[in-house]
Amino acid sequence: MSRSTAVEPHTVAVIGGGAIGSAAAWQLADRGHRVVLFEQYAPGHARGASHGSSRIFRYSYPLADYVGLAGRAARLWRRLERLDGRRFYARTGAVDHGEPGAVGRLTRMLRQLGIEHTTLTPDQAAARWPGLRFDGMVLHHPDAGRLHADHAVAALHRQAREAGARTWFHTPVTGLRLAPSGVRVLTASGAFRVDQVVVSAGAWTASLLAAVPAIARRLPDLVTTQEQPVHFVPAQTPVGWPSFLHHPGAGHTGAGIYGLASPDGVKVGEHGTGPRTGPDDRDFRADPAGVARLRDYASRWIPGVDASTAHATTCLYTSTPDGHFVIDRAGPITVAAGFSGHGFKFAPAIGELVVGLVDGTADPPSLFRLRSDRAAAAAHAGSP
Repeated sequence: MSRSTAVEPHTVAVIGGGAIGSAAAWQLADRGHRVVLFEQYAPGHARGASHGSSRIFRYSYPLADYVGLAGRAARLWRRLERLDGRRFYARTGAVDHGEPGAVGRLTRMLRQLGIEHTTLTPDQAAARWPGLRFDGMVLHHPDAGRLHADHAVAALHRQAREAGARTWFHTPVTGLRLAPSGVRVLTASGAFRVDQVVVSAGAWTASLLAAVPAIARRLPDLVTTQEQPVHFVPAQTPVGWPSFLHHPGAGHTGAGIYGLASPDGVKVGEHGTGPRTGPDDRDFRADPAGVARLRDYASRWIPGVDASTAHATTCLYTSTPDGHFVIDRAGPITVAAGFSGHGFKFAPAIGELVVGLVDGTADPPSLFRLRSDRAAAAAHAGSP
Protein backbone atom coordinates (compact mmCIF):
# COMPACT_ATOMS: atom_id res chain seq x y z
CA MET A 1 0.00 0.00 0.00
CA SER A 2 1.43 3.36 -0.92
CA ARG A 3 1.77 5.91 1.86
CA SER A 4 -0.71 8.76 1.53
CA THR A 5 -1.08 11.94 3.55
CA ALA A 6 -4.04 12.14 5.92
CA VAL A 7 -6.37 15.12 5.74
CA GLU A 8 -4.92 16.21 9.10
CA PRO A 9 -2.47 13.91 10.90
CA HIS A 10 -3.58 13.04 14.42
CA THR A 11 -2.22 11.12 17.36
CA VAL A 12 -4.63 8.19 17.58
CA ALA A 13 -4.88 5.49 20.23
CA VAL A 14 -6.43 2.24 18.99
CA ILE A 15 -7.68 0.07 21.85
CA GLY A 16 -7.85 -3.63 21.05
CA GLY A 17 -5.36 -5.62 19.00
CA GLY A 18 -7.70 -8.16 17.40
CA ALA A 19 -8.52 -8.18 13.70
CA ILE A 20 -10.54 -4.97 13.69
CA GLY A 21 -8.23 -2.85 15.84
CA SER A 22 -5.12 -4.12 14.06
CA ALA A 23 -6.65 -3.34 10.66
CA ALA A 24 -7.58 0.15 11.86
CA ALA A 25 -4.05 0.72 13.18
CA TRP A 26 -2.55 -0.39 9.86
CA GLN A 27 -4.83 1.83 7.79
CA LEU A 28 -4.47 4.86 10.07
CA ALA A 29 -0.68 4.65 10.22
CA ASP A 30 -0.48 4.20 6.46
CA ARG A 31 -2.44 7.45 6.05
CA GLY A 32 0.12 9.32 8.11
CA HIS A 33 -1.50 9.31 11.54
CA ARG A 34 0.65 8.77 14.64
CA VAL A 35 -0.82 5.54 16.01
CA VAL A 36 -0.42 3.60 19.25
CA LEU A 37 -2.20 0.22 19.39
CA PHE A 38 -2.99 -0.88 22.96
CA GLU A 39 -3.61 -4.60 23.54
CA GLN A 40 -4.09 -5.97 27.04
CA TYR A 41 -2.78 -9.47 26.26
CA ALA A 42 0.07 -11.04 24.28
CA PRO A 43 0.08 -11.24 20.47
CA GLY A 44 -2.02 -14.15 19.24
CA HIS A 45 -3.87 -14.66 22.52
CA ALA A 46 -7.03 -16.80 22.65
CA ARG A 47 -9.18 -14.72 25.01
CA GLY A 48 -11.19 -12.79 22.42
CA ALA A 49 -12.72 -13.30 18.98
CA SER A 50 -9.80 -13.15 16.53
CA HIS A 51 -7.76 -16.28 17.20
CA GLY A 52 -7.60 -19.67 15.54
CA SER A 53 -6.77 -21.12 12.16
CA SER A 54 -9.89 -20.39 10.13
CA ARG A 55 -12.61 -17.86 9.30
CA ILE A 56 -15.05 -17.91 6.40
CA PHE A 57 -14.73 -15.23 3.74
CA ARG A 58 -17.88 -14.84 1.63
CA TYR A 59 -20.02 -12.41 -0.31
CA SER A 60 -23.41 -14.05 0.32
CA TYR A 61 -25.36 -11.47 2.31
CA PRO A 62 -28.92 -10.22 1.75
CA LEU A 63 -27.86 -6.56 2.09
CA ALA A 64 -25.76 -4.60 -0.41
CA ASP A 65 -23.84 -2.85 2.39
CA TYR A 66 -22.23 -6.15 3.38
CA VAL A 67 -21.60 -7.40 -0.14
CA GLY A 68 -19.85 -4.16 -1.03
CA LEU A 69 -17.83 -4.25 2.18
CA ALA A 70 -16.76 -7.81 1.38
CA GLY A 71 -15.58 -6.78 -2.07
CA ARG A 72 -13.44 -4.01 -0.62
CA ALA A 73 -12.10 -6.33 2.09
CA ALA A 74 -11.10 -8.94 -0.51
CA ARG A 75 -8.96 -6.41 -2.36
CA LEU A 76 -7.34 -5.23 0.87
CA TRP A 77 -6.62 -8.76 2.13
CA ARG A 78 -4.83 -9.48 -1.16
CA ARG A 79 -2.90 -6.22 -0.84
CA LEU A 80 -1.90 -7.13 2.70
CA GLU A 81 -0.62 -10.51 1.49
CA ARG A 82 1.49 -8.80 -1.16
CA LEU A 83 2.95 -6.35 1.35
CA ASP A 84 3.61 -8.98 3.98
CA GLY A 85 4.92 -11.68 1.65
CA ARG A 86 2.92 -14.37 3.46
CA ARG A 87 -0.29 -16.15 2.48
CA PHE A 88 -3.29 -16.44 4.77
CA TYR A 89 -6.23 -16.41 2.33
CA ALA A 90 -7.36 -19.45 0.34
CA ARG A 91 -10.01 -19.25 -2.39
CA THR A 92 -12.22 -22.30 -1.87
CA GLY A 93 -15.67 -21.08 -2.87
CA ALA A 94 -18.65 -21.25 -0.53
CA VAL A 95 -22.07 -22.80 -0.56
CA ASP A 96 -25.25 -21.67 1.18
CA HIS A 97 -28.01 -24.23 1.36
CA GLY A 98 -31.22 -24.90 3.22
CA GLU A 99 -34.46 -22.92 3.46
CA PRO A 100 -35.19 -21.72 -0.09
CA GLY A 101 -36.47 -18.30 0.95
CA ALA A 102 -33.25 -17.44 2.78
CA VAL A 103 -30.99 -18.82 0.05
CA GLY A 104 -33.10 -17.16 -2.63
CA ARG A 105 -32.60 -13.73 -1.04
CA LEU A 106 -28.83 -14.25 -1.13
CA THR A 107 -29.02 -15.37 -4.76
CA ARG A 108 -30.96 -12.31 -5.81
CA MET A 109 -28.47 -9.97 -4.10
CA LEU A 110 -25.47 -11.62 -5.77
CA ARG A 111 -27.25 -11.43 -9.13
CA GLN A 112 -28.15 -7.77 -8.58
CA LEU A 113 -24.54 -6.85 -7.75
CA GLY A 114 -22.91 -8.94 -10.47
CA ILE A 115 -21.18 -11.46 -8.19
CA GLU A 116 -20.43 -14.75 -9.96
CA HIS A 117 -22.60 -17.57 -8.65
CA THR A 118 -24.56 -20.67 -9.59
CA THR A 119 -27.53 -22.49 -8.08
CA LEU A 120 -27.73 -26.26 -7.82
CA THR A 121 -30.07 -28.96 -6.61
CA PRO A 122 -29.04 -30.88 -3.49
CA ASP A 123 -28.20 -33.92 -5.62
CA GLN A 124 -26.03 -31.87 -7.98
CA ALA A 125 -24.21 -30.30 -5.03
CA ALA A 126 -23.65 -33.66 -3.32
CA ALA A 127 -22.14 -35.07 -6.50
CA ARG A 128 -19.72 -32.15 -6.64
CA TRP A 129 -18.88 -32.10 -2.90
CA PRO A 130 -19.44 -35.64 -1.59
CA GLY A 131 -18.23 -34.72 1.90
CA LEU A 132 -21.47 -32.80 2.46
CA ARG A 133 -25.20 -33.45 2.22
CA PHE A 134 -27.38 -30.59 1.03
CA ASP A 135 -30.86 -29.34 1.74
CA GLY A 136 -33.46 -27.24 -0.07
CA MET A 137 -31.79 -24.76 -2.41
CA VAL A 138 -28.01 -24.57 -2.96
CA LEU A 139 -26.07 -21.41 -3.86
CA HIS A 140 -22.39 -21.54 -4.80
CA HIS A 141 -20.13 -18.52 -5.28
CA PRO A 142 -16.56 -19.38 -6.26
CA ASP A 143 -14.74 -16.24 -5.09
CA ALA A 144 -15.39 -17.01 -1.43
CA GLY A 145 -12.89 -18.84 0.73
CA ARG A 146 -11.23 -18.91 4.12
CA LEU A 147 -8.77 -16.84 6.14
CA HIS A 148 -6.20 -18.13 8.59
CA ALA A 149 -7.13 -15.90 11.50
CA ASP A 150 -3.87 -16.03 13.48
CA HIS A 151 -1.73 -15.45 10.41
CA ALA A 152 -3.94 -12.59 9.16
CA VAL A 153 -3.83 -10.74 12.50
CA ALA A 154 -0.06 -11.21 12.73
CA ALA A 155 0.29 -9.72 9.24
CA LEU A 156 -1.84 -6.73 10.28
CA HIS A 157 0.43 -6.19 13.29
CA ARG A 158 3.56 -6.36 11.15
CA GLN A 159 2.26 -3.98 8.53
CA ALA A 160 0.92 -1.54 11.12
CA ARG A 161 4.43 -1.35 12.58
CA GLU A 162 5.94 -1.08 9.11
CA ALA A 163 3.68 1.92 8.48
CA GLY A 164 4.86 3.55 11.71
CA ALA A 165 2.37 2.42 14.36
CA ARG A 166 3.58 1.46 17.80
CA THR A 167 2.06 -1.77 19.17
CA TRP A 168 1.93 -1.99 22.97
CA PHE A 169 1.01 -5.48 24.12
CA HIS A 170 0.39 -6.43 27.76
CA THR A 171 -0.98 -2.90 28.23
CA PRO A 172 -4.62 -2.87 29.35
CA VAL A 173 -6.47 0.41 29.08
CA THR A 174 -8.30 1.07 32.34
CA GLY A 175 -10.25 4.15 31.36
CA LEU A 176 -10.88 7.04 28.99
CA ARG A 177 -11.35 10.66 29.97
CA LEU A 178 -12.47 13.39 27.61
CA ALA A 179 -10.10 16.34 27.80
CA PRO A 180 -10.47 19.93 26.55
CA SER A 181 -8.35 18.89 23.61
CA GLY A 182 -8.54 15.18 22.84
CA VAL A 183 -8.73 12.19 25.15
CA ARG A 184 -6.72 10.91 28.10
CA VAL A 185 -6.05 7.17 27.83
CA LEU A 186 -5.49 5.63 31.27
CA THR A 187 -3.27 2.57 31.72
CA ALA A 188 -1.34 0.97 34.57
CA SER A 189 1.78 2.57 33.09
CA GLY A 190 0.32 6.05 33.18
CA ALA A 191 -1.98 8.36 31.26
CA PHE A 192 -1.50 9.39 27.64
CA ARG A 193 -3.14 12.33 25.88
CA VAL A 194 -4.11 11.72 22.27
CA ASP A 195 -6.16 13.60 19.72
CA GLN A 196 -8.53 10.73 19.01
CA VAL A 197 -9.30 7.21 20.19
CA VAL A 198 -10.61 4.18 18.31
CA VAL A 199 -12.29 1.68 20.61
CA SER A 200 -12.21 -1.79 19.03
CA ALA A 201 -12.12 -3.78 22.25
CA GLY A 202 -14.64 -6.51 21.45
CA ALA A 203 -16.32 -7.87 24.57
CA TRP A 204 -14.63 -5.19 26.69
CA THR A 205 -16.13 -2.29 24.68
CA ALA A 206 -19.16 -1.48 26.85
CA SER A 207 -17.23 -1.45 30.12
CA LEU A 208 -14.50 0.71 28.62
CA LEU A 209 -17.03 3.26 27.36
CA ALA A 210 -19.16 3.27 30.51
CA ALA A 211 -17.30 6.34 31.78
CA VAL A 212 -18.11 8.27 28.58
CA PRO A 213 -21.88 8.85 28.93
CA ALA A 214 -22.20 10.70 25.63
CA ILE A 215 -21.34 7.45 23.88
CA ALA A 216 -22.46 4.85 26.41
CA ARG A 217 -26.11 5.90 26.19
CA ARG A 218 -26.00 5.66 22.39
CA LEU A 219 -24.29 2.28 22.24
CA PRO A 220 -26.63 -0.58 21.27
CA ASP A 221 -26.84 -3.30 23.90
CA LEU A 222 -23.83 -5.56 23.45
CA VAL A 223 -24.24 -9.18 24.54
CA THR A 224 -21.20 -11.43 24.90
CA THR A 225 -21.56 -15.18 24.47
CA GLN A 226 -19.05 -18.01 24.60
CA GLU A 227 -19.40 -19.97 21.37
CA GLN A 228 -18.00 -23.45 20.83
CA PRO A 229 -17.19 -24.60 17.32
CA VAL A 230 -15.75 -28.08 16.96
CA HIS A 231 -13.23 -29.64 14.60
CA PHE A 232 -13.84 -33.07 13.09
CA VAL A 233 -11.24 -35.37 11.58
CA PRO A 234 -12.05 -35.74 7.87
CA ALA A 235 -12.49 -39.20 6.42
CA GLN A 236 -10.18 -38.10 3.61
CA THR A 237 -7.85 -35.12 3.22
CA PRO A 238 -10.28 -32.18 2.95
CA VAL A 239 -9.09 -30.90 -0.41
CA GLY A 240 -11.61 -28.93 -2.41
CA TRP A 241 -14.11 -28.44 0.41
CA PRO A 242 -16.03 -25.19 0.12
CA SER A 243 -16.95 -23.10 3.10
CA PHE A 244 -20.59 -23.84 3.88
CA LEU A 245 -23.60 -22.33 5.62
CA HIS A 246 -26.76 -24.29 6.34
CA HIS A 247 -29.84 -22.09 6.76
CA PRO A 248 -32.49 -23.79 8.93
CA GLY A 249 -36.11 -24.13 7.98
CA ALA A 250 -36.22 -26.99 5.47
CA GLY A 251 -34.71 -30.40 6.28
CA HIS A 252 -32.63 -28.92 9.10
CA THR A 253 -34.60 -27.26 11.88
CA GLY A 254 -31.90 -26.52 14.45
CA ALA A 255 -29.63 -23.50 14.69
CA GLY A 256 -27.89 -22.00 11.69
CA ILE A 257 -24.69 -23.94 10.92
CA TYR A 258 -21.40 -22.82 9.40
CA GLY A 259 -18.35 -24.85 8.50
CA LEU A 260 -15.13 -24.99 6.52
CA ALA A 261 -11.99 -27.06 6.09
CA SER A 262 -9.09 -25.84 8.19
CA PRO A 263 -5.57 -26.91 9.22
CA ASP A 264 -7.18 -28.36 12.37
CA GLY A 265 -9.79 -30.45 10.57
CA VAL A 266 -13.28 -29.62 9.37
CA LYS A 267 -14.60 -26.82 11.57
CA VAL A 268 -18.36 -26.75 12.27
CA GLY A 269 -20.30 -24.45 14.54
CA GLU A 270 -23.75 -23.22 15.47
CA HIS A 271 -24.17 -19.50 14.96
CA GLY A 272 -24.81 -17.55 18.15
CA THR A 273 -26.15 -20.23 20.50
CA GLY A 274 -23.52 -20.04 23.27
CA PRO A 275 -24.21 -19.05 26.87
CA ARG A 276 -23.91 -15.44 27.94
CA THR A 277 -20.70 -14.62 29.72
CA GLY A 278 -18.38 -11.82 30.70
CA PRO A 279 -15.02 -11.58 28.97
CA ASP A 280 -13.12 -11.81 32.26
CA ASP A 281 -15.11 -14.59 33.94
CA ARG A 282 -15.69 -17.12 31.14
CA ASP A 283 -14.79 -20.73 31.91
CA PHE A 284 -13.37 -21.74 28.48
CA ARG A 285 -15.28 -25.04 28.78
CA ALA A 286 -17.50 -26.19 25.94
CA ASP A 287 -21.09 -27.08 26.81
CA PRO A 288 -21.50 -30.88 26.35
CA ALA A 289 -25.03 -30.46 24.99
CA GLY A 290 -23.79 -28.11 22.28
CA VAL A 291 -21.00 -30.49 21.31
CA ALA A 292 -23.54 -33.33 21.14
CA ARG A 293 -25.75 -31.29 18.80
CA LEU A 294 -22.84 -30.69 16.45
CA ARG A 295 -21.87 -34.35 16.57
CA ASP A 296 -25.45 -35.30 15.65
CA TYR A 297 -25.48 -32.71 12.89
CA ALA A 298 -22.24 -34.08 11.41
CA SER A 299 -23.61 -37.63 11.52
CA ARG A 300 -26.52 -36.58 9.34
CA TRP A 301 -25.17 -33.83 7.11
CA ILE A 302 -21.38 -34.22 6.82
CA PRO A 303 -20.55 -37.75 5.64
CA GLY A 304 -16.98 -36.66 4.89
CA VAL A 305 -15.98 -36.51 8.58
CA ASP A 306 -15.78 -38.94 11.46
CA ALA A 307 -18.50 -37.54 13.72
CA SER A 308 -17.05 -39.25 16.79
CA THR A 309 -13.91 -37.10 16.66
CA ALA A 310 -15.43 -33.76 17.72
CA HIS A 311 -12.83 -31.54 19.40
CA ALA A 312 -14.33 -28.35 20.81
CA THR A 313 -12.79 -24.94 21.30
CA THR A 314 -14.30 -21.66 22.51
CA CYS A 315 -14.38 -18.06 21.35
CA LEU A 316 -16.39 -14.93 22.09
CA TYR A 317 -19.19 -13.32 20.12
CA THR A 318 -20.12 -9.74 21.00
CA SER A 319 -23.50 -9.17 19.39
CA THR A 320 -25.89 -6.30 18.82
CA PRO A 321 -29.66 -6.83 18.99
CA ASP A 322 -30.02 -6.63 15.19
CA GLY A 323 -26.77 -8.42 14.29
CA HIS A 324 -25.35 -5.35 12.54
CA PHE A 325 -22.06 -3.69 13.43
CA VAL A 326 -21.37 -0.46 15.28
CA ILE A 327 -18.91 1.73 13.34
CA ASP A 328 -19.42 5.38 14.22
CA ARG A 329 -17.78 8.43 15.76
CA ALA A 330 -18.89 10.71 18.59
CA GLY A 331 -16.56 13.61 19.26
CA PRO A 332 -12.96 12.37 19.45
CA ILE A 333 -13.95 8.71 19.96
CA THR A 334 -14.66 6.24 17.15
CA VAL A 335 -16.33 2.95 18.08
CA ALA A 336 -15.92 -0.26 16.07
CA ALA A 337 -17.74 -3.01 17.94
CA GLY A 338 -20.58 -5.54 18.00
CA PHE A 339 -19.36 -7.69 15.14
CA SER A 340 -21.80 -10.45 16.07
CA GLY A 341 -19.69 -13.39 14.98
CA HIS A 342 -19.36 -12.36 11.34
CA GLY A 343 -17.04 -9.35 11.29
CA PHE A 344 -13.56 -10.87 10.84
CA LYS A 345 -13.80 -11.18 7.06
CA PHE A 346 -14.43 -7.42 6.74
CA ALA A 347 -11.57 -6.24 8.98
CA PRO A 348 -9.42 -4.26 6.50
CA ALA A 349 -12.47 -2.60 4.93
CA ILE A 350 -13.69 -1.66 8.40
CA GLY A 351 -10.22 -0.18 8.96
CA GLU A 352 -10.86 2.07 5.95
CA LEU A 353 -14.21 3.14 7.36
CA VAL A 354 -12.45 4.03 10.62
CA VAL A 355 -9.92 6.17 8.73
CA GLY A 356 -12.76 8.12 7.14
CA LEU A 357 -14.33 8.74 10.54
CA VAL A 358 -11.06 9.83 12.14
CA ASP A 359 -10.28 12.12 9.19
CA GLY A 360 -13.81 13.50 9.16
CA THR A 361 -14.06 12.77 5.45
CA ALA A 362 -16.69 10.01 5.46
CA ASP A 363 -19.81 8.88 7.25
CA PRO A 364 -20.54 5.24 8.07
CA PRO A 365 -23.45 3.42 6.44
CA SER A 366 -26.62 4.22 8.38
CA LEU A 367 -26.87 0.53 9.27
CA PHE A 368 -23.73 0.84 11.42
CA ARG A 369 -24.43 4.07 13.34
CA LEU A 370 -24.71 4.44 17.07
CA ARG A 371 -28.16 3.70 18.41
CA SER A 372 -29.81 7.13 18.23
CA ASP A 373 -28.98 7.38 14.52
CA ARG A 374 -29.21 3.73 13.58
CA ALA A 375 -31.39 2.69 10.67
CA ALA A 376 -33.97 -0.01 11.27
CA ALA A 377 -32.47 -3.27 10.05
CA ALA A 378 -33.90 -4.35 6.71
CA ALA A 379 -32.83 -7.94 7.43
CA HIS A 380 -30.84 -9.76 10.07
CA ALA A 381 -27.22 -10.32 9.04
CA GLY A 382 -27.53 -13.73 10.60
CA SER A 383 -24.42 -15.79 9.80
CA PRO A 384 -20.65 -15.84 10.16
